[in-house]
Amino acid sequence: MTDSSLTKATVFVVDDDQAMRNSLKWLIESVGVAVESFSSADDFLVQYQLGCAGCLVLDVRMPGMSGLELLEHLAERNVHIPAVIITGHGDVPMAVRAMKSGAIDFIEKPFNDEALLDAIRRAIVFEEQQRSLHSEHVQIQERLSHLTPREHEVMAMVTEGKSNKEIANTLGVSAKTIEAHRARVMEKMQAGSLAELVRMALATNGND
Repeated sequence: MTDSSLTKATVFVVDDDQAMRNSLKWLIESVGVAVESFSSADDFLVQYQLGCAGCLVLDVRMPGMSGLELLEHLAERNVHIPAVIITGHGDVPMAVRAMKSGAIDFIEKPFNDEALLDAIRRAIVFEEQQRSLHSEHVQIQERLSHLTPREHEVMAMVTEGKSNKEIANTLGVSAKTIEAHRARVMEKMQAGSLAELVRMALATNGND
């Protein structure tokens, strides 16, 4: 657990049991990952800063707002931070519900240290991938904003697999004109190949 994505991340431990918080903090810090711990969901919500890289390690049953309610609260506010749920025996149905609210793994007590660290690793890697995808989507949208309406039309048809001649016939212009539009689309989108342009189109369609 030593690559750069993990050392840049913070694990946010939310558990009302102080001994458990201290134990988790020691364990996670022992592999070089920063930890912030909170005694309640409300405490976490007050102190958490949006955009921090990392993941939650979350007890399901806590006084006040439960772990499940915290995840639902975050989801309602479009805050997506992956969570590893720690559950006691008999809490599995609740943990499954939590996973439907955005948790990506759950560990039953008493847990194996390595199993928990593996789950945390997966959560942090997942969060970094989601962050990277979001950043890429923002960049693609920025490039799309520079296309003219006609260039949008040409890009849509090019990425659907239509030939220059087919596009020219559809739009009632010459194939040479379409070639020029297509070249400008590739330049503005910073696409090195048709395959890359198609991938960008699919990425934006998947996030609309």
